[in-house]
Amino acid sequence: MHRERGWQTNVSCNSSIDMELVLHYSLIPSFAIIVVLSFLERRVRRSQADGKLCLLNGRFGIVVPLDFVGTFSNRWSFGFAFGATANKVMFLFSDSYLPLQVPQWAQAILLLIGGTEVGLAYFPFFACLSTEFRLVGSVLGFFYTCTWFLVTAIYVAQCPHGQMIGDYEKIIFYWPSLLCLVFLLGRFILMCVKALRVRLKRGVPSEVNYFLEVHQAQHVKRLLGKPPERQARKSWFQRKVYEWDPCFQFPGRMIGTFVLALICLYIFIVIEFYIYKQFSEGLNVLEQNFEELVDYSNGSEVHALVVLKLKEFINVSQGVWIFTTVAASLTCISYVFHILACYRKHMKRLWAGERQFLPQRSRDPSSSQSVAAIARYSGWQIAYLLWGYLILHVVQHLFGLMIMYSFVLPVQQGQGLELAKGLGLGILTIGIAIGLMMLQIKIAASFFLQPKLSPDDKQKPLALNNRKAFHNFNYFLFFYNVLLGLGACLFRLFYSVVLGTWLIARIDRTIMQKGYEAADMGFNTWIGMIFMDLYHTNPTLLSFCHILLAGTTEKKQQQPIKYYVFNNRAEARVSCRARTRWLLLYTLLNNPQLTALRKPKVQAGVSAAPQNSSD
Repeated sequence: MHRERGWQTNVSCNSSIDMELVLHYSLIPSFAIIVVLSFLERRVRRSQADGKLCLLNGRFGIVVPLDFVGTFSNRWSFGFAFGATANKVMFLFSDSYLPLQVPQWAQAILLLIGGTEVGLAYFPFFACLSTEFRLVGSVLGFFYTCTWFLVTAIYVAQCPHGQMIGDYEKIIFYWPSLLCLVFLLGRFILMCVKALRVRLKRGVPSEVNYFLEVHQAQHVKRLLGKPPERQARKSWFQRKVYEWDPCFQFPGRMIGTFVLALICLYIFIVIEFYIYKQFSEGLNVLEQNFEELVDYSNGSEVHALVVLKLKEFINVSQGVWIFTTVAASLTCISYVFHILACYRKHMKRLWAGERQFLPQRSRDPSSSQSVAAIARYSGWQIAYLLWGYLILHVVQHLFGLMIMYSFVLPVQQGQGLELAKGLGLGILTIGIAIGLMMLQIKIAASFFLQPKLSPDDKQKPLALNNRKAFHNFNYFLFFYNVLLGLGACLFRLFYSVVLGTWLIARIDRTIMQKGYEAADMGFNTWIGMIFMDLYHTNPTLLSFCHILLAGTTEKKQQQPIKYYVFNNRAEARVSCRARTRWLLLYTLLNNPQLTALRKPKVQAGVSAAPQNSSD
């Protein structure tokens, strides 16, 4: 007989919306929004085309979606903008996404093109949040986000069920992205209201400080101020888990990375649960086939025993898998917050000039490595977290099965006494081995070391005593230590496997041994990233630059307005030719004697006569 799968509903539904076509066609409004924002953005350096085309006037500057180095404003808005891209990040590289059939060697190039397409499709989310033209950016961002929200909501509402998971499949997959889009809609509305209040002169424009943030200035003030006489008593949560620091803020890159990492981890767990369900259904079918085989063989004891063992394995495996799913999920979620805490701890140490906590070879990374690392970090952190969850889950499941078959099932089957005897003998054997190791240390400390030089010394000096007895001691224990070393080697291997799989998702620390840290590409990415932040977001350095800039600006305001007004190209609204003529006129008015030294103008086909001073 065949069991019906209650967790999945076979529903055939054809939606009128194809999300892949929506992604392709969304490039048209995305490109239009980029052009509009680029037209409003002015270039600092002007080209010769600005002098020939008056309409350019320094326009069509480069639109920056997000400052990956020093963004501390709109951090959660950028985080939810990253979260809105989670579905495409997870399903971008699936086989169904590849639009063209290309050779295997060309798939990397095709995936790069696909990633660029996704980046362009979601580019307006970030560009409209980061643009200085708040009113235009909020309006364009609201309509673009609203379009994506309506299309996704209609796509989910028309066919909430799917062929992969079954009931409410699309709702399970798309609700995080819809929630992020709703947040962005509210953010754009708030930006529009603030921009309108400023335009109507009813609100105060937000002052943008490109060099020094408020929390960075507070950090420097705290360094220069006197430490408090009494330290406030910290709670258990502050001492053991996390202590909030008002003088430190995580950059927008870190917030966006971990919002996207949590959503991708959620989607990955759902997909993994579906795959396990499929595997479990296969085991159930195999069980049914064995039951039918038992019926045909007139109740053979061998077949019946196989069926019982298979049922037991299925039940145990399902229970252990569900338990380890929760354990691995909580572990990886805790890693997300722990990595943030480690980032703050590492940055504070680097600000204080401490580099001893880093490996010797990682204390001075190359500049090119740091620049490339900050570009790789966000993507690599998400990939490490997903792969780390899968590896950790599989290893935990294997250990769970070992514990169930070694301890739990024997107790349930009435073999607890035999299990206790075997466990006692094993513990006794290990205890004796450890005791002999400790005994060697005690004998060495008592008989083979010279007395303390001073009663205040903590330990005896490393100077041998009773050398003949020591040599005999080493000789007779040589053969025993060979066998003891075998067990120690196995323990070392076991400990390395457990620790390596447990920390594989932690990109902030290496799992390689000392001297081999350079082989850990993930850890090298982390090192390059924190050094990039060190050199670009150090509060002390930024405060120094802020003081220099403020002093220079104050001196310029005290000077009479002369040439530097004409040289301010960022504020000028005239062509290069007009600016040059104004500079020439100003120079000749202040220096009339230079008129006689001017180069004569040559007309077409006629050579002009030299001018005299009377001209």
